[in-house]
Amino acid sequence: MAEVSLTINGKQVAVTKGTTVLNAARQAGFSIPTFCDDPELSKVGACRMCVVEIPGMRNLPASCVTEAMDGMEVYTDSPAVVEARKTILELLLANHPLDCLTCGKNGECLLQDYCYQYGVGETIFTGERHTYDTEAENPFIVRDMNKCIVCGKCVRACAEIQGKNIVDFAYRGFDTKVTPAMDVPLSESECVFCGNCVAVCPTGALQEKVLRARARTWEVEKVKTTCPYCGTGCNFELNVKDGQVVGVTSCNGDVNGRALCVKGRFGYGFIHHPDRLTKPLIKKDGEFKEASWDEAIGLVADNLSRIKKDHGSGALAVLSSARCTNEENYLLQKLTRAVFGTNNIDHCARL
Repeated sequence: MAEVSLTINGKQVAVTKGTTVLNAARQAGFSIPTFCDDPELSKVGACRMCVVEIPGMRNLPASCVTEAMDGMEVYTDSPAVVEARKTILELLLANHPLDCLTCGKNGECLLQDYCYQYGVGETIFTGERHTYDTEAENPFIVRDMNKCIVCGKCVRACAEIQGKNIVDFAYRGFDTKVTPAMDVPLSESECVFCGNCVAVCPTGALQEKVLRARARTWEVEKVKTTCPYCGTGCNFELNVKDGQVVGVTSCNGDVNGRALCVKGRFGYGFIHHPDRLTKPLIKKDGEFKEASWDEAIGLVADNLSRIKKDHGSGALAVLSSARCTNEENYLLQKLTRAVFGTNNIDHCARL
């Protein structure tokens, strides 16, 4: 494919034609801050944090929507660029709660990171501030629109990843906010609570309700694994605190990127549920009693052998589970076909 050559901070860089200045800079090893850019979403150039200086251009263009051109000269951290980014951060802080100490996104917030990077601790802009009520009546997501920076990532994630178009921009000017149609809560909309909006939110405007209530960002160990619910093979990270799974977060899986369904992202309660069986139970005198694995397996084997002998292999059937590994399911179907002598084996993701 055709290539273009440009200079970024004095370094000669060759990239494929059509590459944005932002991606060209990243390929060259230069970091450019951005709120609204995401590799899985369309590019809108909304937040302006990624502005760069390109001599010959009238203003500071957003690098995420500016195509790299042959012979272009780019400066990612010139005094004008740094000043512009500081001003953007100050404008955002003018209408943003400074409650980082109690915010569940503390330690994982891009606004917090960039304010630290550019030394912005307060704003010089004063005036009216939003005072939206926090929305937490649904069981999955907490929405605090006071912390929204109107980057539009959640709007594009809902439309482009989930294909639902549940939220969009409403009102105008200072009153612009992201909301479902008619400005109703998520619980009253057609939202399926996949949580993909939460995965892309750069601030604390959208947070996983249970996870953020049970652990701080730095308290959890993240363990990458595969979702057990269906055969798609989505990857995610289990957030583990004190030996217990307290939540699920996206991790750029090979199959799914950061996208997950509601079951994959929020359906982990069965892991430590008090009703979950952890020992075999055998019914004796009309009541289930705990038994050893040897006793339980022996009882099952004896009864299966008896049924096969008395009624034939066709009288046996097996149901497997998506929560087993591929290897376990393979062995179970092998047992069913080779030992039981029947093809009556099925699978259900709800088991």
